[in-house]
Amino acid sequence: MTRPGPLPARGSTGPGAAGDEASSPPFGTAPRPLANPAPGHRPERAAPPARIPPQPRSPAPDPTARGEHTHGEPPLPRRPRPVVRASVRGQVLAALRVALVEGELVPGEVYSAPALGERLGVSATPVREAMQQLAAEGTVEVVPNRGFRVVERSARQLAELAEVRALIEVPVMLRLITVVPASHWVALRPLADATTVAAADGDLAAYAEADRAFHRALLAPSGNQQLIQVVDDLHRRAQWPLLSGPLSMRRVDLMTDAAQHAALLDALTARDAAAVGALVRAHFAGC
Repeated sequence: MTRPGPLPARGSTGPGAAGDEASSPPFGTAPRPLANPAPGHRPERAAPPARIPPQPRSPAPDPTARGEHTHGEPPLPRRPRPVVRASVRGQVLAALRVALVEGELVPGEVYSAPALGERLGVSATPVREAMQQLAAEGTVEVVPNRGFRVVERSARQLAELAEVRALIEVPVMLRLITVVPASHWVALRPLADATTVAAADGDLAAYAEADRAFHRALLAPSGNQQLIQVVDDLHRRAQWPLLSGPLSMRRVDLMTDAAQHAALLDALTARDAAAVGALVRAHFAGC
């Protein structure tokens, strides 16, 4: 085996030298320009380095296809939320509230979700969900293995609710009449009129909703959403059953209650603090 000789020096004409036409620079590097080009010689522009053409990427796997999820973002739901189911539950809740206000669901009685679902034409599941909401509001109580009992309100309990409402709302209203312009109270007149119309019709469910809407609007200028929510919850607790007795007597009582709304707006507009306090306390005493 013949031992290879030394590599030719730079500038030599041997094989592999810079002047050898057969030699080429390494892949991806431009050839070195001539040291003394001849007159009129235009050096050739170096070819750009060869590049590997981009390969098409395969689509990224769907992380939710196997129940997996990527780090840094929550997994997407497999199916959209059942909008229809939520709508059914809301309708059931509204129907049960009407039945409570009108005395269809009797205080002290126990009702099962399947039986109520049969009356409403729905399954027991949305009824249970609606009843759980009513239980959270203090309107019904859960009876294990039986259903839900409608809460009975004694005269003492109703008086306590009225006292708590007065302790919260009277100071707020007395503060509001010093800063809220009279035009705001005038703008609430349609809400008071709505309670008068519902009272004249003897529509207990419509009156209950209009009554609560009126009192929420009274407290709205406070800007305290927690206070409004607490007061609305106390108000709702005092409305089941709203009133008892013959329909004619209930209509008279509702008309009296609605008339107090108009009188309260007059006192607020006039900024009569003494009249506002007296009217609110009397109004709550009647619940």
